[in-house]
Amino acid sequence: MQPADRVDFNGAGSATGEKNAAEHWRELLTQIGGEIAAPLSAAIERVNTLAISGRIDKQSLRALREEIAAARRAGMVGQQLSRLGSGRVKPSNERVQLAEHLHDVLSQRERDLQFRGVQVRPGLNGAEVIADASLLFTLLNALLDWCVEHSCSEVALSIDPHGWPGRARLTCSFGHRGAEDLRSDGRLASLDTLAWRLVQQAAWTLGLDLDRSEGAAHTCVTLQFPRTVNRELDAVSAVEVDHGFPSSFDSKPLAGSHVLVLAARRDVRAEVREAIAHMGLTLDFVRSVEEAREFCRSGLPHAVVYEGVLGGERLGRLRDELRAEVPDFVFVEIVEEGQIFEVSTLGGADIARVGRQALRESLPSALFFELSKTL
Repeated sequence: MQPADRVDFNGAGSATGEKNAAEHWRELLTQIGGEIAAPLSAAIERVNTLAISGRIDKQSLRALREEIAAARRAGMVGQQLSRLGSGRVKPSNERVQLAEHLHDVLSQRERDLQFRGVQVRPGLNGAEVIADASLLFTLLNALLDWCVEHSCSEVALSIDPHGWPGRARLTCSFGHRGAEDLRSDGRLASLDTLAWRLVQQAAWTLGLDLDRSEGAAHTCVTLQFPRTVNRELDAVSAVEVDHGFPSSFDSKPLAGSHVLVLAARRDVRAEVREAIAHMGLTLDFVRSVEEAREFCRSGLPHAVVYEGVLGGERLGRLRDELRAEVPDFVFVEIVEEGQIFEVSTLGGADIARVGRQALRESLPSALFFELSKTL
């Protein structure tokens, strides 16, 4: 098993480090451009054919949508990579139940995984680790995206709470599509997509040890958590919890982002304001869909959080209008009952949903995840 190459992004005062970081970002920018340009070029060819013939069959239309979605996805991952590599994200030290966290991600992605025909076989044992919960959420989603890209079989996920030396270990393995040529270092170049680059960057930001091994038809990824809680001693291997370290939310990485809240009831508006007051967002409130449409005419916010009871045809038309201008415009629905928390997914739900009873816990995470894809 070979460790994923680690790059010193800040240079650490070293000329070699600065050179390596500069070369890494040059390669990454080239890759982002390529993964955006390739599907867009194919999409333009289809549009040109459509312009000439005036017709398009269902298969070609589906392919066109997939090509546009692939380009959009590459652009969004590029934005996330830029943000994580900027040094603005300050990971917090939080106690996280790893199995529960992964189970939550799998539950939120269930419809998306079914749509893409991916079967996940989790073997989840309990392990408590020290990590930034929101960044771990990003990492696990990126890992699933990468598996979806390459898996031709079910994806096996397992957690070893007693990995050596005193570290919890998350393992992901699957059979990948086709038998590709190995690079000179024995690794498959076809697996190094932008989704994998995001897995790497998120793991580095979290301070995790990341390894990947592959053969002609099978791939295995291992994440080790240096900061694992020893339940018997109630201690943390390698480092103690620093309760004074600011979290990724408390450091206000989304400060200045503009969110429009569409809610007819005063108590809902108050609950939303209280839930995200610490994030440094600019908030505006409207009471109806027409007020929201009028507000957006004078300038678009970065996201709309809306009361679910106001959903319907008029809100659907507003959503279509805004996304015609900004395809990845963020919408978060407040569901009246329950503690639901679902993020938007490509090929699945195109909006995030948060239960009203979970606003305080989940609305910041939803906005953090959705806006991180666009900022």
